[in-house]
Amino acid sequence: MFNLLVKCNNARYARSTKVFSQHVRYLQQAASSQPFRILFLGRDNFSCLVLEALHNAKDVWQELAIVTHADEKVGRRGSQLSVAPLRVLAESIDLPVHLIPRTKPLFKYWEPPPPFLDPHPSHLIVTASFGRILSKKHLQYFDPPQRLNVHPSLLPLYRGPAPIQHTLLDNREETGVCVIEMEELRKGIDTGGIWGWERVPVPKGATHDSLLDALGREGGQLLVKVLRDKLAGKAVQVPQESAGLAETVSHAPMITLEDAIIDFSTMSAEDIERRHRAISHQKPLTTYLPTSKTLQLHFPSVYPSEAPLLPPEPGAAVYHAITRSLLIRCAGDTVLSVPKVKQQDRAMLDAKDWWSGWKSYCGKDWQGFVVFHRTPSQ
Repeated sequence: MFNLLVKCNNARYARSTKVFSQHVRYLQQAASSQPFRILFLGRDNFSCLVLEALHNAKDVWQELAIVTHADEKVGRRGSQLSVAPLRVLAESIDLPVHLIPRTKPLFKYWEPPPPFLDPHPSHLIVTASFGRILSKKHLQYFDPPQRLNVHPSLLPLYRGPAPIQHTLLDNREETGVCVIEMEELRKGIDTGGIWGWERVPVPKGATHDSLLDALGREGGQLLVKVLRDKLAGKAVQVPQESAGLAETVSHAPMITLEDAIIDFSTMSAEDIERRHRAISHQKPLTTYLPTSKTLQLHFPSVYPSEAPLLPPEPGAAVYHAITRSLLIRCAGDTVLSVPKVKQQDRAMLDAKDWWSGWKSYCGKDWQGFVVFHRTPSQ
């Protein structure tokens, strides 16, 4: 069952007031006389899943326009063109697509396309994994109850750009999705009142992509439910601190290279494998060789048995012929199995091929194992 709670910030939208607990007011929004004209902003697969549900719910909208990122040149020397998945989807279902400027400074001067430049009660803006913060200037074209964001966490947990990654990194068993009101940046990021939420279990072994898929589908259905309740005059809102979804506020900052650096002295094999599931789609797990070169660790898993021939030092690694992988000593006397690696400035290799090359490189100094480090030249 969806829990739909929404506080209206504009009195002309309020129809009735109920007091459920001290200092907390729940205000109900008046019914809308016509379906919405929706400006939908997004970029990645999460936003695609939300848009699919919205597009199919033709009873809630009379006009639907898409705003997303311009194509970007990626790869070495810009040899490849990256197209936003949302653009591909929108064009495939014949929705109009508008592109924002490529740089954040220029985005400050961006304006919504017609008819959204002229405020109207039927106009509504929705963001879902858009990757840009809307300024007061952008939001002013829409009435406060018509500014919605679909966020993949149970707010106020994991405010910020990487909630799915941090949910997995923290080994949560439950997460969820919220539809919230977008507020001005001065009030904080992802701090708006909650229109609706849905809890979602985190399956064992979930990856970023699999959890994104589940949350995107739930988010799309939740958004449609919220919009239908708004049209019927049943939508209400509650402040995040009163919703009871989380006991504390936490933040989910953007994933950086530092998050991908492995410390075998403090991270267990389970910790590292979970980190791989959470962030490897963005940043491959990385360690340092004695030469200070980096080594990416691909497709790691927990080695379930003891490894008596593996030195006890955290970060020590040997090649294991049976599993055709590197076995690496981790914190808590656990062992990580890594079948593929990529050394800095080289192609990805099977563990066996990389190991043979490393032995040849060491020559007479070869001691039968290698020790990986958290920092270069340790």
